[in-house]
Amino acid sequence: MDDSGSAPIFPNVRTPEDVFRDFRGRRAGIIKALTTDVENFFKLCDPEKENLCLYGLSNETWEVTLPAEEVPPELPEPALGINFARDGMAEKDWLMLVAAHSDAWLIAVAFYFGARFGFDKDARRRLFTMISNLPTVYEAVTGSGKKQSKPPTSNGKSKSGTKPSKKPNSNSKPVKQSLPKQEEQTIKEDGGYKCGMCGGSYYENGELWIGCDSCPNWYHGDCVGVTPAKAEHIKKYRCPSCSNKRSRE
Repeated sequence: MDDSGSAPIFPNVRTPEDVFRDFRGRRAGIIKALTTDVENFFKLCDPEKENLCLYGLSNETWEVTLPAEEVPPELPEPALGINFARDGMAEKDWLMLVAAHSDAWLIAVAFYFGARFGFDKDARRRLFTMISNLPTVYEAVTGSGKKQSKPPTSNGKSKSGTKPSKKPNSNSKPVKQSLPKQEEQTIKEDGGYKCGMCGGSYYENGELWIGCDSCPNWYHGDCVGVTPAKAEHIKKYRCPSCSNKRSRE
């Protein structure tokens, strides 16, 4: 899709990996709307306006706008009229509702492309597996994707103020080495860290890794929509859960 969400961004190469990249970009945009940009998102969803939809765009941005006018639309449409419920329920519950509907829309768009591009069952399975390996928008907004408990270290103590003990290999992407100041980061028995969203290990698959400056959690960049380019310009990072808490205070 292009940034408007109306045309394919991969006219020549149409693989499950292409569709997954589109899915991941749209997902990152929606997560931003419901976490770091939640104050602006809340204001845009004025109940006095017409039926509004939340669109995640493939370039990791988002927009709140009216649904497409053409029938049938180019793509499946997001939940219609999310703004009407904004003032009729608690903000947290409203955001959770929008998150759940957004997950359904993201899946619908991905499998619409799967049908349009003629994916067979193996290609569909590969696409679904890649999607399932990411936390849902709902999990990102509610924090339910985090591990409920942290494993003890080999000596029963936590270690803070140091870099993760596993060293990146030569092919790994840059990491923002900013440990939380408010609480010590628990280290796994094998010396690694667990992602606060998906529970994956530190430097799993050589992915970017970023630590929250407001809580003791670390995350894969893909899980929280942070790219290597963005990480280089982040001076103080707040994870989706901490950003969401701050916006409600």
